[in-house]
Amino acid sequence: MTIRALVFDAYGTLFDVHSVIARCESLFPGRGAALSHLWRQKQLEYTWLRSLMGRYENFESVTASALNYACSTLGLTLTKRSAGDLLLAYRRLNTFAEVGDALAALRDCRLAILSNGSPEMLNAVVRHSGLDRLLDAVISVDKVRMFKPHPSVYRLVPDKLQVRSRDVGFVSSNYWDVCGAAAFGFQAFWINRTKAAPDELGPRPNAVLQRLTDLIGWISE
Repeated sequence: MTIRALVFDAYGTLFDVHSVIARCESLFPGRGAALSHLWRQKQLEYTWLRSLMGRYENFESVTASALNYACSTLGLTLTKRSAGDLLLAYRRLNTFAEVGDALAALRDCRLAILSNGSPEMLNAVVRHSGLDRLLDAVISVDKVRMFKPHPSVYRLVPDKLQVRSRDVGFVSSNYWDVCGAAAFGFQAFWINRTKAAPDELGPRPNAVLQRLTDLIGWISE
């Protein structure tokens, strides 16, 4: 096995989407966790539905729509100011604790992000976290106007990095994303922090890991 490039999903893999809970809680006491989880659920659902409908909107717009839905469902009054605060929080997400160490140790490979995020959102959160010094590329689905797991999204990686698909290691905490990458021809790694059951979608990852730092030993072997 040869891996020349490691490509990471952003939201949920490098960046903790539920680090917005604190801001949600400050705006809506006692409802922060519920809001964050429903917001994320609808955010993903809207990307899949928009891809199927052929009605693409960038991820920031999708994220705003999902926030509106979540607040409406939970009976929360979302003002223009609070919406702005919460959308800004997505540009300042925390990384998971091991991310910096893992990326620094994997620098023998080319390192990149492939994400549903819009270029503006991704560039902001990458700079905020300091990961820009460790990454060779940040690739957004915006170029093909389609969301993961559509094959056209994964095709952006070999085109951008000039590597063969079979020489790409793709890393995600989202099993459906891992399946999409494996089906495309990448070597796929599932970061299963929550010990979730795998979806029944056919393709399987090369390895199931609990933390990104587990990837270091796996790649070196």
